[in-house]
Amino acid sequence: MEFDTVMMSRLLTGMTLAFHIIFATIGVGVPLMIAIAEFIGIRKNDPHYLMMARRWARGFVITVAIGVVTGTAIGLQLSLVWPNFMQLAGNVIALPLFMEVFAFFFEAIFLGIYLYTWDRFKSPYTHWALNIPVVLGAGMSAVFITTVNGFMNQPEGFAMENGQFAAVSPIAAMLNTATPTKVFHVLSSAYLTAAALLAAITAFAILKNRGKASDYHKKALKVLMSLVLVFGVLTALAGDLSAKFLADHQPEKLAAAEWHFESEKNADLVLFGWLDGEEPQGAIRIPGALSFLAFGDFNAEVTGLEEFPEEELPPLWVHYMFDLMVTIGGALIVIPLVYLVISRVKKWNEHNKGLLWLIAASGPMAFLAIEFGWFYAEVGRQPWILRGYMTVEEAATNSPYIGLMFFLFLALYIVLGTLCVITLRKLFRNNPAELELEKHYPHLKKEDDQ
Repeated sequence: MEFDTVMMSRLLTGMTLAFHIIFATIGVGVPLMIAIAEFIGIRKNDPHYLMMARRWARGFVITVAIGVVTGTAIGLQLSLVWPNFMQLAGNVIALPLFMEVFAFFFEAIFLGIYLYTWDRFKSPYTHWALNIPVVLGAGMSAVFITTVNGFMNQPEGFAMENGQFAAVSPIAAMLNTATPTKVFHVLSSAYLTAAALLAAITAFAILKNRGKASDYHKKALKVLMSLVLVFGVLTALAGDLSAKFLADHQPEKLAAAEWHFESEKNADLVLFGWLDGEEPQGAIRIPGALSFLAFGDFNAEVTGLEEFPEEELPPLWVHYMFDLMVTIGGALIVIPLVYLVISRVKKWNEHNKGLLWLIAASGPMAFLAIEFGWFYAEVGRQPWILRGYMTVEEAATNSPYIGLMFFLFLALYIVLGTLCVITLRKLFRNNPAELELEKHYPHLKKEDDQ
C-alpha cells in the first residue's frame, strides 16, 4: 500500500487550523469585550465592569500565547507541507502575511502596556484608550489573513504567463472579490463567539453557586447576552451576503451545501436529511428559499451541480457542515433574545437553571459553529487549493516524513491545550470575582455591609 502524502498533508493542515482557529477567534473577539466592559465601568463609575475587564484581560493573555505558537505552526506548514503552492503564489500572498505579523506585534506591544498600567493614570480613559490599538491590531490580523483565504477562493491581481504568476498586484490580490464578505463574516462571528464564551463562563459560575447570581455576574451576563444578540444578528447578515457571493462567484460550493443538483428557478432550501443517489431524503424543504437566499428573488434560477465537471465538485458532506453552522447561528440569536425578554419581566427569573444551562452551552456551540463554518469554507473549495489554478493534490508535498510531522504537531497541540487549561484554572479557580472586588475596591464591601 502506497503512503498517501496528500491525505496526510490535508489532515495535518486541517488539524492545525481546527486547533488554531479556537485561539485566533478568542484573540480577535475578546479585546473588544474588554474595551466595552472597561468603558461602561468608567462611564458608570462601576467597579463591577472594571473587574470584568481586568479578569478577561488576564485570561486573554494566556490564549494569545497559545495562538502565537499555533499561528507560527501554520506559517511553517505553508512552506513545509504546501511547497508547490508557495512557489506559485508566494509572491502574491507575501504582503498580507507580512502585514498580519506587523498587526500582531502592534497588538502585542499595546497589550503589554495595557496590562501593566492599571490605576496608573489620572484619567481612567487614558488606560482604556491603550486597549483600542489592541482591538484594532487583533481585527487587522484577522483582516490580513482573511484576504489570503479570499485570494485562494477568488484569485485575482496577476496575469498568468508560462504557468507562473506575472504582473502581480498584491493590493489587487488582497482586495479580491471574496474579501469583503469573508472579512465581515470572520469579524462578526469572532465577536459573537467571544461574547458567547464569556457569557457561558458567567452562566456556569452562577450554576456552580446554585443559581445565586452576585451583582458582578448579573451585570456581566446582561451586557454579554446583549452583545451576543447584536453580533448574532450581524453574523446572520454576513452569512446572507456570503451566500449571495457564492451564488455569483462559487455556485458549485453553494449547490454542494444545499444538495442542489439541477439548475432551476424557485429553488428549495434543503435542511438536514440524507442522500439517496441524487435525491435528498428526510430533509426539511423551504420552498423558494434557496433562490431568495442566493439572489434576493424567489423566482431566480440557482445553478445546480449538473453544470460542473464531476472532478471539480466538492464532497457533498459539506451540506452537514453548512446546516450545523446555520442552526447554531440561529440558536445564538434566539437564546439571548429569550434571556433579555425574561429579564424585562419582574415576575420571571432570567437566572433559572434551564436558561443558564442553555447560555452555558452557547459558548461551546459558538466554537462548533466556527469549526463547521471553517470546514465548509475550506472543503467546499475542493479540489482546489487555489481555485481554477492549482489543486490540493498538485500543491502538497511528497515528503515521506509528513506522517511523522503529523504526530509531532499532534503532540504539540495536546501539550499546548493541556497547559492552557491548567494555567487558566490556576488563575481563576480559587480566585472568584467577589474576592478580587473586595481586594481592589474595598469600599464595595462597606456599602454592602451598610
